[in-house]
Parts: sequence; C-alpha cells; structure tokens
Amino acid sequence: MEDLTPLQAFRRVCNLRMLAGVYYFCLLYAVSRSLTWYGEERGDLYDFLFSLIRFSRQTLLTGVSLLLMVALAEALLAGRRWKLPASLTLQALAVGTGAAMGTYFRWAITLLEDPTNKLKPGWFLSTITIWTLLGGMAYALLQVSRAQRSGREQLTQLFRERETLKAQQTEAQLSALNAQIEPHFLFNTLANVKRLYETQPERGRNMLVALIAYLRAALPGMRRHESTLADELELVRHYLAILQMRMGERLSFDIDAPAALLSAHLPTLVLPTLVENAIKHGLSPLPQGGHIAIRARPEPGGGLSIEVADNGQGFGSASGGAGVGLANTRARLAARFGDAAALELEAAQPRGVIARVRLPAEALS
Repeated sequence: MEDLTPLQAFRRVCNLRMLAGVYYFCLLYAVSRSLTWYGEERGDLYDFLFSLIRFSRQTLLTGVSLLLMVALAEALLAGRRWKLPASLTLQALAVGTGAAMGTYFRWAITLLEDPTNKLKPGWFLSTITIWTLLGGMAYALLQVSRAQRSGREQLTQLFRERETLKAQQTEAQLSALNAQIEPHFLFNTLANVKRLYETQPERGRNMLVALIAYLRAALPGMRRHESTLADELELVRHYLAILQMRMGERLSFDIDAPAALLSAHLPTLVLPTLVENAIKHGLSPLPQGGHIAIRARPEPGGGLSIEVADNGQGFGSASGGAGVGLANTRARLAARFGDAAALELEAAQPRGVIARVRLPAEALS
C-alpha cells in the first residue's frame, strides 16, 4: 500500500480531474431528472432550461460536498494502519456527512430565492439517502480502481525483480559452469606437459615455456563469462601449438574464419573445450593421429556457425558426445542464448566427428 502524506491523499481525491468527473456526472443526473419533469409538466423550453440549470447547480453542490468529505477521509486514513471496520466506518461516515451537507446547502440556496420555503423532512431524508447511495458506489469504484492500479504496479515491480533475479541466476550458473570447465581444461593440459617432460625433458621444458606463455594470455579471460570468436581462436591456436610439440607429425590443424565474424560473442572456453574433446576422444587413440579443421561461416538467416572437425576414430569413442565438457558447453550456450543456440555433433566422412556450434544473429551485435 502507498505511503502518502495527508495532503497528498487529499489532493489525490480532490483535484481538477475528479472535479470534472463530478461535474459531468451531476450534469447527466440533472438532465435525466429534468427530462422526466419536462414530460410531466409540459412547460415551454425556456422553463425547462431554467429548471435544468438550477437543478444542475443543486446537484453539483451535493457532489462537491461528497468529494470534499471523501478527500478528508482519505487524508485522515493516510499514513495510518487502521483496521478494516474502523476505516469502513470512517468512509461511510464521510459519504453520509457529505450527502447531508450537500442536501442542506441545496435547501439553503433555495432560501435565497424563496425565504418562505420550509425544509421538508421527507425530501431531506430521501435526497440524503439517494446521494449516500450514489456517493458510496462512486467511492467503492474509486477504491476498486485504485486497488487495480496498485496491483498492476506491483505486478510490474515483481516482473522487474524476476528479470533481475533471472539475470543473476544466469550469471551464477555461468560462473558455476566455468568453474567446472576451467579445471577440466587446465588439468588435462598440465597432464600432457607432465607426460612429455618425463619422456623427453628438453621438449618438455620447451613445452612448459610455451604453456606458461599460453596461460599468461589465457588466464585473464577465463574468469569472464563471455568472449569473442577472435579470443577463442587465439586460445585454440596456442593450445594446438602446444599439443603439436607433444604429438609432432601426428597432429595438424588449420583455422579459417572471416574477419567479419571475429567480433562475434560466445561463452568463454567453448572452442577450446571442443578442440580438447576432438584431441582426447578422436585423434589421441589413433597411432597415426590426424587433422583438426576449425571453420566459422555466416548462416543464411543471420547468425553464424563454428565447426570443429576431426578425422579421428569418430563416435566409437567412449564419450559418444556425452562428456562433461560437451554437456557444460550446451548448458552455457543455453544460459546465454536460450534455444537460439545449439551444439550439434555429426559423423564426418570417411571418419571423424564434426562438432558444430550455431549462434544467433544476437551474437554478432
């Protein structure tokens, strides 16, 4: 519920817009009543118009009195946490008092025209009753309208809070998935360095120097949730160069990406994960090794696709596309782009696997 000062609560009810509404209602009420009198009395048009103006003035007095009393009631209720019976009593009292004051003012005005006019109890009570009912219905509609508006504002606020929480949840999810991928990627790389260092110390030292250079370039970006295609390709190029030092002629690779696509955004470590998966499950099990081709192409309907293709042993490996790295990559793509992004695996010919990442046009903006 809004916290308003008494003056703000009063002005929210008693303002030009509400006065205009009261005026048009009273005019409509006066016209409807005057039409019935005109049909009964069959007077001339001048008498009818005079009666209409006079009755409009009288009804307006009652309407304005009701409006003022309702505004005073709202001012009294502002900033106070009254229980429902007490607040309803005050509101009903305000409506009844406003109707009574307006009716009295109407009779007082008639005394200026006809000092002999006596107050008729029947007319006085019936007029108060009619305007109390009308004022009560108008007050109730005002409260319902205000509650609906307040409900809409609360729904809008809740929607904004939900969107904020959703963004925070996505960020937390990306952080958790990154935390799972980083050790997986780095520990496997360090294991390769250790294995080579034990068999060929000289080459192991050279590879360690290369790995240090790679980590110096890679680690600052590993804590970011998002990277660019250019940064991802640079990481992959360093990674494959290090692996070439271990595998020698058993590993070859090429990278083909148009300059216009290098600024595309994607979650960090997507490409290194796919390349690592191709090496581990595709090329490493084969004595002769193989080739890795990385290609980026624009999609016909907008967006782009990035492929990591190998000519390794294919889906005969144990992972079958269901490894932790691939599962986390799919989850990170979904967290960033929803259903608009996808990771697809298909068999290459004559052998091997093609891992294809499809990104929406949003990634290029």
